[in-house]
Amino acid sequence: MGPENDTRISGFLLLGFSEEPELEPFLFGLFLFMYLVTMSGNLLIILATISDSILHTPMYFFLSNLSFVDICLTSTTVPKMLVNIQTQSKVIPYAGCITQMYFFMLFSGLDIFLLTVMAYDRHMAICHPLHYMVIMNPQLCALLSLVSLFLSCVIALLHSLMVLRLSFCTDLEISLFFCDLAQLIKIACSDTLINNIVIKAVAFVFGGVCISGIIASYTQIVFSVLKIPSARGKYKAFSTCGSHFTVVSLFYGSDFGVYFSSAVSDSPRTIAVASMMYTMVPQMVNPFIYSLRNRDMKEALRKLVERKISLL
Repeated sequence: MGPENDTRISGFLLLGFSEEPELEPFLFGLFLFMYLVTMSGNLLIILATISDSILHTPMYFFLSNLSFVDICLTSTTVPKMLVNIQTQSKVIPYAGCITQMYFFMLFSGLDIFLLTVMAYDRHMAICHPLHYMVIMNPQLCALLSLVSLFLSCVIALLHSLMVLRLSFCTDLEISLFFCDLAQLIKIACSDTLINNIVIKAVAFVFGGVCISGIIASYTQIVFSVLKIPSARGKYKAFSTCGSHFTVVSLFYGSDFGVYFSSAVSDSPRTIAVASMMYTMVPQMVNPFIYSLRNRDMKEALRKLVERKISLL
């Protein structure tokens, strides 16, 4: 008898860093610190954007959306990991695993789409400055955000439904500290050909479009900046997109790092560390990148902090 499509399994085991249990107290403190920094940093970005009228522009609208998505993405995986470390339990229920995987893919996809939209926004600001506010009006900004959300929901739902058709037998161990699509397909005991085809097709279509859009936007930005006669003008133009370019490089750099580390090594520890770099580090440092490199953001944060202090 072949494997049945039986999803009545109790759950999965999230191995994470379980190979070295003596490190778990240190890892708990480290991950808790990173989570709190991520939450506070991104919340400050959102509050500063809302409270300061100078930041009521398309760039900061998309930045606040990105900060909110980063909070949601981190909250999808880290709290469960902290609970597992604290309780010495690695189990996650089947329904909880599928739910976590869905929201992780949803917010990861939304991150990718928002970074692409932000690249387009920077392209319009530098290459078409006279028409920027007319083109990037509030209606278009809201539409781009809603389309990004819709596409992310559809892609996450598609992958989740494809996983629901899989059977899982005796191997229920996931090498990461959260439920990942690739890991679930890897441990499935039924045919995963269709799942792999769908993954590659979605990655090629949407991932290829997003990466191509970012590259095309920055290519046009470079050509436009090079036409500016003064060095001061060139620096000012590059500075307006420097933070976004740094965030994009960090996001895709960590993403490719996870891919290559998984391809060259089967060590659970290596895979877990690489996944942590992808799921936690970019979301934690993004607020610092935007606040430290942006004068308007630093001023808005200063006003926000002074206002809160005066209320105490």
